[in-house]
This record gives sequence, C-alpha cells and structure tokens, in this order.
Amino acid sequence: MKRLTDIVLSLMALALLAPVLLLAALAVLLDSGWPVLFRQTRVGLGGREFGMFKFRSMVKNAASIGPYFTEVGDPRITPVGRFIRRTSVDELPQIINVLLGDMSLVGPRPDVPVQRSMYTATQWDERCSVRPGITGLAQALIRSEGTQEQRLDLDLRYAREASAWFDLKIMWWTLARLTGKGSN
Repeated sequence: MKRLTDIVLSLMALALLAPVLLLAALAVLLDSGWPVLFRQTRVGLGGREFGMFKFRSMVKNAASIGPYFTEVGDPRITPVGRFIRRTSVDELPQIINVLLGDMSLVGPRPDVPVQRSMYTATQWDERCSVRPGITGLAQALIRSEGTQEQRLDLDLRYAREASAWFDLKIMWWTLARLTGKGSN
C-alpha cells in the first residue's frame, strides 16, 4: 500500500510542481551551467546503493574540493544553490527516485556510504530496514538544527514505528515546517 501511495502522490507532485521544477532547472543552468542535476550515491533499503537526484546547488567540482557534508557559509554553494537549499527545492528531483523505487516519500533521509561507520551494526540494519525518504521524522521535527545523535534517534524511531498514519503526520509536520507554521 505504501508503494502505491508513493507512486500516486509522486505522479501528482510531478504534475503540480512541473513549473517549479522547470524554473529551478533554468535558474541552476543560468547560474552555473550544466548539469542542472547532481547524482550522489546513497544507501537505501537493505543497504543497497543507488543514485539520488538533486538540483545541483554547488560548484561543479564540489566533491573534489570538500567533504560530503556542507557547513554554514560553505563557499562551494552557488548563489542559486543557497536559495534552493533554503527552500528545499533542491530536493524535488528525488520524486524521480521515489518513482524508481529507490526512495519513499517518507522515511529516514538516505545516508552516503561513508556514514555507515557512524552506526553500530544493529542500528545500521534497523535504519536500512525501511526505504529512505524525501522527508522523515528528523526533517519534520528538527531539520538541520539537530545533532547527528538526535537525527539517528529519530531515524531509528521511524524504522520502529513506521505506519501509514505516522507517514501522514510526518508529511503534515514537514509542510508546516516548510511554510513556517511550526513542526507539530
């Protein structure tokens, strides 16, 4: 049922967000050229690696001049990149990953492979027991403000408590946070 919901809602989102996607692609293109999408290796359900899509928000050679994570004031982020990151528009191409079955609309954010070392074997297995999502409990409640430990706790809580009702609540909290109306 969750997979069917993901497909239906993703197709609807693509149709509704097509103008935003086109404007974002054009803005990235005019700001820093091709390619407009960035594909990064992430870890999904069962520990399987996949290529996660995002609008490119950094200079073209960002991976070769810095770490896999960004920091406040990271000079690799382009002017358009700052805006699309702040508004989360850079995440919208992940709708394609949902349609491909790599991701879900709701689940823990997918980690890069090097982050595996931050978990115990039990934690990693639990985290990889659910499909990663465009949004998750950590994004809905603390976004980027939380510590790695807080995000891990929320990701594991999601893996243990995943349900359709919990997914709806997380989507609601995410929309509230994105529109500035709180998180819960």
